[in-house]
Amino acid sequence: MKLRIIIIGAGLSGLLIANRLKKAGHGVLVLEARGRIGGRVLTSWSENETPVEMGATWFGPQHRHLIALLEELEIPAFEQNMEGKAFFEPFSMTPPQAVEIPQGEPSYRIAGGTSNLIETLAHNLDQKEILLNQIVSRIDFQDDNVLVFTDDLTFEADKVISTLPPALLASQVEFVPSLPAALLEICGNTHTWMQDSIKTGIVYEKPFWRDKNWSGTLFSNVGPISEFYDHTDASGTKYALCGFVNGSLMKFPAFERKNRVMTQLNRIFGEDAENYLDYQEKIWALEEFTKVPGGPDLFSHQNNGDELFADSWFDDRFFIAGTETSPHHGGYLEGAVFAAGRVVEKIG
Repeated sequence: MKLRIIIIGAGLSGLLIANRLKKAGHGVLVLEARGRIGGRVLTSWSENETPVEMGATWFGPQHRHLIALLEELEIPAFEQNMEGKAFFEPFSMTPPQAVEIPQGEPSYRIAGGTSNLIETLAHNLDQKEILLNQIVSRIDFQDDNVLVFTDDLTFEADKVISTLPPALLASQVEFVPSLPAALLEICGNTHTWMQDSIKTGIVYEKPFWRDKNWSGTLFSNVGPISEFYDHTDASGTKYALCGFVNGSLMKFPAFERKNRVMTQLNRIFGEDAENYLDYQEKIWALEEFTKVPGGPDLFSHQNNGDELFADSWFDDRFFIAGTETSPHHGGYLEGAVFAAGRVVEKIG
């Protein structure tokens, strides 16, 4: 029996589920609240066409489900450059230290930007199978079908799959009848990956750090940058530095946050750091449909992969996926792929 299935969320999990179920012959419809696809995958492009990752970026050899998907879709990956000296700032009263990073397992990035994966999955769906700007407000489980309500539309389905962050699902979607209290509680106390992160990318005409045998890597206990990396693209012709800024800086105006970041880079890398082409940042706590306003303080990955997320609800008509639901590398790209595969296997 072929089913009508609605998938809530056009991030990696949602689009992969839609691809797999469509291939199995089911009718699929993806509803996305944002005006874009990708969720917390977001590749921004500078004026000179340098890809800068504002969301998910790195993966490792242990992320075997993601690697298998990239191979299936024929999307190449490349190794993160870590060659050369790195810098470490342990204390504000001591100068930055040049250090050698021990060679461990490499990490990788997706050629063409992480959004290349999202766009490839979306390309395999018809335009009518992805609807943007559709904020799901209510799901009504009736005797013979399921009704999904957005602000101005109503959709019918046989089954519904949510790939929203569990905390967002519990706080923003009404269920008739209600979800079990135990599930609502665990959803509300599940950490959403990236929700408190600030990512910053700075584009350069030349990789001045490589000319000095520096890796471009920075780790700091001082801040505002906590970690930064060489962000040269797969072709080796577009150059940037990119990484994380302390989330507490979201309270400052953008110009002050930028001044603090550039002051730190000047202190560590010298005046060359100031000769940039483009400066970009993303404050995920301010990105709508990511963090629940006023939600509880949670530690990273708290309750990711809880066993309740593996269940189905309302007589196998409602399923929960998304990276936070995965017991295998929850919160990462790998977790998103694993969670998608688990739900697809259940539905068949």
